[in-house]
Amino acid sequence: MTGTTRIPAAEITGFKGWLIKRFARRTLGTVPTSIGVYWHHQQVLMDMASVGKKVQKWDRCDEQLKSFAHMVVASRVGCTWCLDFNYFEAHNKDLDMEKAREVPRWRESGVFSPLERAVLEYAEAMTETQPTVTDDLAESLLSQLGEAGVLELTAVVAFANFTTRANVALGIESDGFADACGLKPLAQPTTRPAAVGS
Repeated sequence: MTGTTRIPAAEITGFKGWLIKRFARRTLGTVPTSIGVYWHHQQVLMDMASVGKKVQKWDRCDEQLKSFAHMVVASRVGCTWCLDFNYFEAHNKDLDMEKAREVPRWRESGVFSPLERAVLEYAEAMTETQPTVTDDLAESLLSQLGEAGVLELTAVVAFANFTTRANVALGIESDGFADACGLKPLAQPTTRPAAVGS
């Protein structure tokens, strides 16, 4: 890890903490920093881990395709932890490591099949927004909400991204629930500011 986390990792304590550290060391060889960060709000940590376990049980799409898709999302968003971890997982799952290694430069690489390229393009297309959270913004929220509050807010926003991006990608639109309740129409969005770097 090259920098410091915006929320300092807490000391992982208690019997539950001991079990989690033991499991992490046995499966990963170390205790990830992220566990210490999320330790400030243990319910978020456990619920996110639970969702992750459920996602891993899904079996209607090839494991290699899913792994590459996750890696390209991580690469596009700039999540070095996820990219590194999924590369590590690709190795543990005995996936094609030459291809896994090439995911961050998949457009220039010649190792991917047409289906793999389509999967990578789809995952990237769903991930177009570049996060722009600044240290100042994070510090302001930390001072107002505290560590656990910011962690919960972050998890809720991540979950919102999970559901909304999936709906947009799948073309799922409003079912008119607000109209059925006689609510005033929602305000229309104003023009969005240009993305950073555009």
